[in-house]
Amino acid sequence: MKGIILAGGNGTRLYPATLFVCKQLLPVYDKPMVFYPLSVLMLAKIKEILIISTPLDIIRFKHLFGDGSHLGLKISYAQQDSPKGIADAFIVGKDFIGEDNVCLILGDNIFYGHDLSKLLEDCQNHVKGGLVFAYRVKNPSRYGVVEWDERNNVISIEEKPKNPKSSFAVPGIYFYDNSVVDIASKIKPSQRGELEITDIHKVYLQRKQLNVKILGRGFAWLDTGTFQDLQKASFFVQTIQERQGIRIACIEEIAYRLGYISVEDLLKIADRYKQNEYGQYLMECANFFKKE
Repeated sequence: MKGIILAGGNGTRLYPATLFVCKQLLPVYDKPMVFYPLSVLMLAKIKEILIISTPLDIIRFKHLFGDGSHLGLKISYAQQDSPKGIADAFIVGKDFIGEDNVCLILGDNIFYGHDLSKLLEDCQNHVKGGLVFAYRVKNPSRYGVVEWDERNNVISIEEKPKNPKSSFAVPGIYFYDNSVVDIASKIKPSQRGELEITDIHKVYLQRKQLNVKILGRGFAWLDTGTFQDLQKASFFVQTIQERQGIRIACIEEIAYRLGYISVEDLLKIADRYKQNEYGQYLMECANFFKKE
């Protein structure tokens, strides 16, 4: 399975902060926002990853990650010249996807929870058709919303409905078989001129090939589209890290635990950040791993 991080858009809701840099490169507490979706793909055991962004920001992402080899990954890049909707990622990334299945994650979404890695790995190993999640929120009209019948069968998904038929939103991570490339090429732009991810879900639903898994209370899903959401996400990460003494979305630690890099590789990366707590954490991890 291939992975795609969609990190384009204009970030207008975060102006003026995003006038000079895309929101996915803004910090969420102690690391760039894009670390969080990248860590999710890594936890799903996906090693080939495409980052889609604007022509200007692609340069910054390349400077941040390079080809991903220092993490045991293979990272490539593609440009989205203008925001055309989430589903456009499968058109831009068609050659990258090839004949494989694909997981798309939005670059401004954060996921956290017990056994998240097991859940993600199970999803990528058993995807048939389309597989998405549903998560209870207070403001479902901001998202795609799932509706079930009395037998818990999904009967509709609506994009940003004025009168939501449930409180369950579809978070920004999606698993698909390879037919998503063909589906994306055939859907029409919505009234707001974008290729909607919900329209892809509707096609899978019509084919009876859409699987929806509920993310329960043990999971947290945060998006960072507004200043308030960005600040809340930072507070969330800070609280967990200070309380538990771990790092959320520490991609270097994840790479080691997955066997992608050695302890020596981890120590080299830690040295780069040795002047701050992030580097000290990596050093502690490396020293601990050397004793195992």
